[in-house]
Amino acid sequence: MSWYVENRRSLEEQVKKYSDPPSEHLLPDLPAHARHVRTLVLDLDDTLIHSDWTRGRGWRTFKRPGAEDFLRQMAQYYELVVYTDQLPTYADPILDRLDPQRFIQYRLYRDSTQYINGKHVRNLNYLNRDLDKVLLITANEDAYSLQADNAIKLKPWKLESEDTALLDLLPLLEQVFRTNVPDVRAVVRSFEGEDIPSAFRERMRALAAKKQSQRPGLFAGLRR
Repeated sequence: MSWYVENRRSLEEQVKKYSDPPSEHLLPDLPAHARHVRTLVLDLDDTLIHSDWTRGRGWRTFKRPGAEDFLRQMAQYYELVVYTDQLPTYADPILDRLDPQRFIQYRLYRDSTQYINGKHVRNLNYLNRDLDKVLLITANEDAYSLQADNAIKLKPWKLESEDTALLDLLPLLEQVFRTNVPDVRAVVRSFEGEDIPSAFRERMRALAAKKQSQRPGLFAGLRR
């Protein structure tokens, strides 16, 4: 029995090496002057890009509409991190072309995910960041199963040319930064069950209409 227990423990330790991230601190510490910084974690496949195979041309990778502009704009406000379940040999050439100016500060790969029930989960607890300042944007339901309140879920992009999901997110993410939201998870929870970009756009329209209705008429102060 003792032999069995010891060997079982040894086996579990070996499995754990491959199922857990290599470190509990995947990102370096933020310097003291940057503790206020918020972190935007981006998935890769079907979020920023889509890889497609056909018999005639083999594998090709396409950029989601607005992906480059999205990275450029968000780098002004957030620490950008790509967190993918792909290997570096797949992800790096794509990211080098998608982000030649290196707006994305950190790249995390499959070995940094947590392997749970056959799925590669992005465990944000390992990022070495306060979760109240971390947002994950992904089109993969498995990716956010541990911290759903931190996740902005997008529809997977499958080469639709009219897609505007990333650009539609820009006003919301900029607003989160400018209003210094104390806990980004409260923002995500406020959109529960809704398509976040569409819902935010409608809220802004309603707010603008309300403000407009409360303004006095242009000539209200004039008298005959």
